[in-house]
Amino acid sequence: MKALFVALSLGVFASLAQAKPNSYAVWAANSAIARGQGNGLSNGVPLVAYDHGEFQWALRLLYERDKNETYLDYIKTGANNIVFDNGTVHGSYNVTDYVLDPLRTGPTFLYLLNITGESKWETAADIFRGQLNSHPRTAQGQFWHKLIYPNQGWLDGIYMGEVFYAQYTHDLQPDNITAWDDITSQFQLMFENTIQNATAPNNTHLMYHGYDYSHVAVWSSPDRGHSPEVWDRALGWYMMALVDVLDILPASHYGHDVLLHILQTLTPHIRDATDHMSGVWWLVITQPGRAGNYFESSGSAMFVYALLKAVRLGRVQDPDGSIVAAAKKAYGYMVQNWVIPDVNGTMSWNNTVVVGSLNLEGDFDYYISQPIDINDLKGIAAFVLASIEYEKL
Repeated sequence: MKALFVALSLGVFASLAQAKPNSYAVWAANSAIARGQGNGLSNGVPLVAYDHGEFQWALRLLYERDKNETYLDYIKTGANNIVFDNGTVHGSYNVTDYVLDPLRTGPTFLYLLNITGESKWETAADIFRGQLNSHPRTAQGQFWHKLIYPNQGWLDGIYMGEVFYAQYTHDLQPDNITAWDDITSQFQLMFENTIQNATAPNNTHLMYHGYDYSHVAVWSSPDRGHSPEVWDRALGWYMMALVDVLDILPASHYGHDVLLHILQTLTPHIRDATDHMSGVWWLVITQPGRAGNYFESSGSAMFVYALLKAVRLGRVQDPDGSIVAAAKKAYGYMVQNWVIPDVNGTMSWNNTVVVGSLNLEGDFDYYISQPIDINDLKGIAAFVLASIEYEKL
């Protein structure tokens, strides 16, 4: 397997050295593969990581578009690195840690089950689905983001958990109405508990990063326990979850209309939250132009993906073309400012914040103090997704 990976990487690397591909989606994906990113390993050690799941989702879309077996092989390699032959998930994964993040690799297992028919992938998916059966929840029914953060729901967790939950239900339990109801509730509870109300300071009509239903966290608001700021990547995760789960959730289930309404509510406000000069989004959307704030690349790419997909599929109407125009302007900025051609023919991706959490104050100073990374997979994968949608224009 290691020899295959090395050969694959060198082959991609050599082709990149000849000429830049015409597709930014291909260029970004091939560059990440050449660096060995998103392959289920961290410094050679197996690791179940949500950004690997995000990247594998992007590679799946590229494989389905271009029929390039390189991408399917890389997905298989990454999944095999974290799943034993008997279907046991390893790579530091432990069900009783009750963290939603690892579940983002679950759609890869389900995809490979559909492609290969190998039972190991169903076993692995069953393990993740079993976690949801006992995962702790708030009194309202929202999954805790992590066991170590009691009663906290984060927007991030919707992308990590519900895309898998929906795909599993669709593929293996399509008649499980209770599951479809629960998936709908996860989106709805998160929206209701984090959406900015009309009297909120710095009101963008968007969603705060998360909330503490128990109102214990130092950052929790008096009304719903929400955090104080709208962080771009958290909202980006939620927006991508909306447009992806709408592909999966049956149109006959009431939840489809619930998610559609949320998407249609948020989309024009996402459009309006761009910086008017650059066209992209601030790290802390509720504090545009404040000293220390900056344009952040992963959230911006996620918004471009979600906006373009929503309009393309007719889930959001764009009669004056302003939504697509905003996404195109943002994409142009991204390509001009965050794509860095490398001398070896690959490309690098800049300005992705490494982390954003609610384990501390969750305020403006916290978000802007987090380091920025180059070639952070969370940002590269989002750029691949954004590029796939942009290239469909």
